[in-house]
Amino acid sequence: MGSTETTNGVPELRYIPLTYSPADSQASALRLILTLFPHWEGPDNKIEFVRFTDGITNTLLKIINRKPGLTDEQIDNDAVLMRAYGNGTEILIDRERETTSHNLLASRGLAPPLLARFKNGLLYRFIRGKPCSHEDLVTPPIFRGVARKLAQWHAVLPNTAAGSVSPTPAEKLDAEITPIQPRRAGDSMWAVLQRWVLALPVATPEQRARRLSLQHELEWVVGQLDDGMGIGEDGVVFAHCDLLCANVIVLPDDVGTQTEDDVAPVNFIDYEYAVPAPAAFDIANHLAEWIGYDCDYNMIPTKSVRRQFLTEYTKSYCKHRGLDAASESEMVDRLYQDVDRFRGIPGLYWGVWALIQAQISQIDFDYADYAEQRLGEYWAWKREVDGSRAKAGEEVPLREKRWAQEA
Repeated sequence: MGSTETTNGVPELRYIPLTYSPADSQASALRLILTLFPHWEGPDNKIEFVRFTDGITNTLLKIINRKPGLTDEQIDNDAVLMRAYGNGTEILIDRERETTSHNLLASRGLAPPLLARFKNGLLYRFIRGKPCSHEDLVTPPIFRGVARKLAQWHAVLPNTAAGSVSPTPAEKLDAEITPIQPRRAGDSMWAVLQRWVLALPVATPEQRARRLSLQHELEWVVGQLDDGMGIGEDGVVFAHCDLLCANVIVLPDDVGTQTEDDVAPVNFIDYEYAVPAPAAFDIANHLAEWIGYDCDYNMIPTKSVRRQFLTEYTKSYCKHRGLDAASESEMVDRLYQDVDRFRGIPGLYWGVWALIQAQISQIDFDYADYAEQRLGEYWAWKREVDGSRAKAGEEVPLREKRWAQEA
């Protein structure tokens, strides 16, 4: 059965009642692709699987049909990406929201078409291009391209695009924690972070105390930053919220989107965490990813580089919103201050996320250590904000030192 049009014009997605199994990877992936494309079966077809390892949550396979006589470009144009969810990630990710978001983005030309979902994943078209490394993100052609594309997202997508955050399961509530009430009801990155805090393990007194401590931090940052003062409707935009290097694809020269001003054309992939959020959070979160998985804080953008990024972002945002260019300088200054205010929140966000991953993931990655590094970024930021680091006479941490540098 193919896709049908829903009442809102976004295609209803085909469902394949099969499961991808990592223990039987090629055979289970083959069953999925032949169910989706029965015409790929037979002696004239040569199906191959290419495994991507850049992600640290899911299994990602590129499935190609290397028919005789086809060019690499033709093969890639017919290729399919299969993304199978990591173990237990439904605790972290609302899969219905992800599918709705992807479908909407595809309808606006901002995501590859979704082809089908299956029991534990999605099948969608492959985007030709090169995934970035974190070293790529700091180069001007690419960071300017990212700034333009991110501004387009924030300018043209409705900030209600992701649907509703699932209610917190009753078993996660207890007398110790009263969930936050963000200024904006419904879905938001604050609501997502609240669900994650409630999902933290509480098997030991130490774990319980840490969850309570992180809940107090969430309450504090919501009080400080959830003020509706950002750009977009009601201070919120539809945000990617996971714009790490591997989710930025630099498009090849032959796709017809090259710019004339040395700005790399890019697209974004993987919309698992896309949700309404302050634009400053989405931008600060992306800039935080310049450090890479190894958390190399020497890569943090300095003041002048951040202003270059925000200048490019603002030009694109005003263009897509039809705003007067005369307001660009004021908007750059405003965003610069907002991003500075949000610079510590990605550390809290992904620190809590990694604490959960350390309990559920079967992927060979040290989530526990990653959690401590990212939470350390949050604590370092807070100590700058409240002055406790200076009062104690301690040295400025490298991340904060880089952030404060002019050039």
